[in-house]
Amino acid sequence: MSPADPNMTIPRDLFVVRERRRIKIAFVGTHGVGKTTLCFDLASQIKRLDLGVDIVKEVARRCPLPINEETTPDAQAWILHAQIAEEIAAAATYQVVICDRSVLDNYAYLVARVGRRPELDPLVGSWIRGYDALFKVPVLDAPSFDGTRSVSRTFQMEIDSTIDELIAAFGIEVIQLDASNREGWIGDVVQRLKPALRTPQLDMFGARATGS
Repeated sequence: MSPADPNMTIPRDLFVVRERRRIKIAFVGTHGVGKTTLCFDLASQIKRLDLGVDIVKEVARRCPLPINEETTPDAQAWILHAQIAEEIAAAATYQVVICDRSVLDNYAYLVARVGRRPELDPLVGSWIRGYDALFKVPVLDAPSFDGTRSVSRTFQMEIDSTIDELIAAFGIEVIQLDASNREGWIGDVVQRLKPALRTPQLDMFGARATGS
């Protein structure tokens, strides 16, 4: 065998260690329960691990069609597919994706109005299993006015009940946050995610791993 050419460039791919698996997390629940705040709080904790993190924000706020009590099948189909597209885009770039809602939440608004749809059930049932963790946020207060979401307490509770029914129907595992310990929600989430987020170089919150 002839000696290697010292000027030959070896493809960088040969030395790339396989990238860590992407992690996708979602906060599940009706509107007005604090999911968005939890998303940003969790993202700030994960960034301390020097991991790339992105938040998939609530896509319903950008929907050009009616939402809330006046929603339509077309509106919810737009929201559902937009949610999936946003999750795909985020996961292509970031190591950790935090979703302010899951596909199940979005589907619940449609189911509450017109029932389950045979053309969407398989999609929701398949996609919901792609999350590494789902955290259900309980209802503590009536929704406040934010310019987009309904402030009806009755509608808020209807969606919460529908979400619970869909969780049972699809047989998915959801971690219920403790309604009596709101201040401890983010700490509970972080602790549950700690094994998945630990890296070889860093322990949770940036502490050096032992033996490094």
